[in-house]
Amino acid sequence: LGTMAFSRAQLDFNLTIFAFVLVFLTSSNAVSSAPRSTSTISTGRHFEPTVFRHHNHASLERVLRKYAGAHPSISRLYSIGRSVRGRNLWVMEISDNPGRHEPGEPEFKYIGTIHGNEVVGREMLVLLVKYLLKNYGHDERVTRLVNSTRIHIMPSMNPDGYETSKPGDVDSTKGRQNAHRVDLNRNFPSVFHRQRRRPEPETKAVMNWIDMYPFVLSAGLHGGALVANYPYDESRSGKHSRYNRCPDDDIFRQVSLVYSKAHSRMHKFSHCPGDSDHFMDGITNGAAWYPIVGGMQDYNYHYTSCFEVTLELSCTKFPRKKYLRGFWQENKVALMAFMEEVHRGVKGFVRDTSGSPISNATITVANRNHDVLSAVDGDYWRLLVPGRYQITASKAGYVPHKQTVHVPKTGAVEVNFLLRN
Repeated sequence: LGTMAFSRAQLDFNLTIFAFVLVFLTSSNAVSSAPRSTSTISTGRHFEPTVFRHHNHASLERVLRKYAGAHPSISRLYSIGRSVRGRNLWVMEISDNPGRHEPGEPEFKYIGTIHGNEVVGREMLVLLVKYLLKNYGHDERVTRLVNSTRIHIMPSMNPDGYETSKPGDVDSTKGRQNAHRVDLNRNFPSVFHRQRRRPEPETKAVMNWIDMYPFVLSAGLHGGALVANYPYDESRSGKHSRYNRCPDDDIFRQVSLVYSKAHSRMHKFSHCPGDSDHFMDGITNGAAWYPIVGGMQDYNYHYTSCFEVTLELSCTKFPRKKYLRGFWQENKVALMAFMEEVHRGVKGFVRDTSGSPISNATITVANRNHDVLSAVDGDYWRLLVPGRYQITASKAGYVPHKQTVHVPKTGAVEVNFLLRN
């Protein structure tokens, strides 16, 4: 009996030493993560788009296949499903290791034309795909971003609506809905209200897509205004123009301001012709502007670990192609700056005492009623503004692990958690 007690005590001591060493070697509360080296950048000429045009579904597919074929080492074209009319919902992945999730690397997404007639975002994303692929290995900022982020770009969530929309449309609703005449940005599960709406094929495809990838930050691109809109879009009371603050209001305001201030006009823009809305610094809480139920932005935030905002990029919904160059110049820097915000806050791994990853562990920030989950490799990401936080990792069957974390003004601090069962 004495020998058995000694063996158990020795085992516990060894496990404690192992845990201490593992945490010491793999965790830091004071050092921000550093971007991957870009020492292989060549001195080739920086690429800027010179052709600006609209793309119907057939031409969009051709150009995406062309880009993917020309850059197979850093891109992958895939479809997440089909629209009502059977059109593919194409996504371009851009990464230094396309086709697989790299443990510890955050995943980001842009989605265009959830409303088929709001086309500026669609064309900005086509241009962004080419800009990233052409400048990789030549531009330090692009190369660093691609090396450290798995980027997913869907130019069109509503290809059927796009095919019925009209060039020159300023503010009509023709082409806004899908082929079932459903507004896809009212078709997601509600946060505060009961719904009996069946998800449309496009909506269901996006929901399944979000479940498959550990997205951290996202934006849906719209038209009809010039503003960065953040959660909540839904109103608890149903009343108009009432701010509905989410638990992460501070980080949503921060990332929205990053886009607005990097945009050449958004942060100082007054309002579109005929509108009375005025947005301080080019950002707004969705419900304070006008509440909606069943939006994609709130779905991402409330039901998944992904933080999403809505970017309204133009007063005119379907501008003539001669204006696309100007829209690109306005949005190019902002599109890059917003993607870089995925590398902010806290990140790390959740493991057990044997060093194995723990997926679906809950990451809880004290006094902030919104949790995120660790991914399949045990990696997690939690967007936060600079400050001091108490963060706990937990999962049923394990002893929770709490740490005090200091989030820096730039970058993300790496904090790893060790859970004992």
